[in-house]
Amino acid sequence: MDKDDLLKLDNQLCFPLYVASRMVTKIYQPFLSELNITYPQYLVLMILWEETSLTVNEITNRLYLQTNTVTPLLQRMEKQGLIIKSKSKVDTRSYIITLTETAKNLKDKAHCIPESLLNDATMDKEELLLLKSTLDKLIDHLDEKK
Repeated sequence: MDKDDLLKLDNQLCFPLYVASRMVTKIYQPFLSELNITYPQYLVLMILWEETSLTVNEITNRLYLQTNTVTPLLQRMEKQGLIIKSKSKVDTRSYIITLTETAKNLKDKAHCIPESLLNDATMDKEELLLLKSTLDKLIDHLDEKK
């Protein structure tokens, strides 16, 4: 591969990842709209459906985002009545994020979201699991480099 080939769009790993991410989000959008949440809010909800409560830093780490991105997101979720933000009793500089009953109740309605991707994907389940595993390896490798 010569130098100019490195700059061809078809030779980029980042472009199909970007397009696939946008397409998945587009498939999810009607379901998210019905729940009155955004995709980033959905990600936060999924984390908090797994855990009882998390600090802001734990959420930012799980999402691979910076605090200045997550803080406004959490503020909007608090205004929507989806989360409760309270000072940590262990570290008063830290906030603990927990779900409200409203957000907990969204979990049952959200099951259709990942199912929609499985239904729309032309790949079989094994291919999708292999793709996810490969992407997880890539993320781990890139995270070690930062």
